[in-house]
Amino acid sequence: MDALDLGVNLFVALFALVDPIGNIPIFAAATAGANTRQRLSVSALICVFIALFLAFFFFTGLGLLQFFGISLAAFRIAGGILLLLLGLDMTREDFLTMFADKDALADAKDVRGYARRRFQRLIVPFAMPLLIGPGAISTIIIQAGEAQKLGAAGTAAGLVAIGAAALATFVTFALTGPLSRILGEIGMAIIVRVLGLILCALAIQFILAGLGEAIPGMFAGSVTSPYPSGH
Repeated sequence: MDALDLGVNLFVALFALVDPIGNIPIFAAATAGANTRQRLSVSALICVFIALFLAFFFFTGLGLLQFFGISLAAFRIAGGILLLLLGLDMTREDFLTMFADKDALADAKDVRGYARRRFQRLIVPFAMPLLIGPGAISTIIIQAGEAQKLGAAGTAAGLVAIGAAALATFVTFALTGPLSRILGEIGMAIIVRVLGLILCALAIQFILAGLGEAIPGMFAGSVTSPYPSGH
């Protein structure tokens, strides 16, 4: 594998794992009532956070988890629990209103203040672990090891892939406004609730995978890996 292959593979994997397209309805709910500038500012802060956080794990990764004595299995379980709580919230009737920011309409010119408030509200659980979850971090750690074998070129390719994934996420979230107008409140509510159910199932899958790693043989392989590659 050369640096170009590593960069392309990492970008594709990160974009799939971050899944900004699937998370558009949640971002729309979180920025309901905001104007275009406010929404773009929030998106920019979130995507900068994604890039910096992934780059941080790209360089420290496994060493940081080892320093705190945290296994990847434990990280998956913790991330799964947070995702489960978010998924349950998404199925509630008042999920869309719980993100509402009345100041967004009261002062449409307050772009920085609104972006800062929304960003602080969305770091957990939206930015992490919904966007940056155990899968993305595990992928970064694994690819960082491959990048080290390629030297400076591998490191540069990895950082470019991280930046490209963050930029693609920003562009995707920039389309939130038009999509929200097309779907309307009812359409957004339906999509968010369906995604909440899917997110709950995904969270349980993370927890099962983590428990399966921590306690080998606890679950059948068809439970922790229901769709193995090649089947």
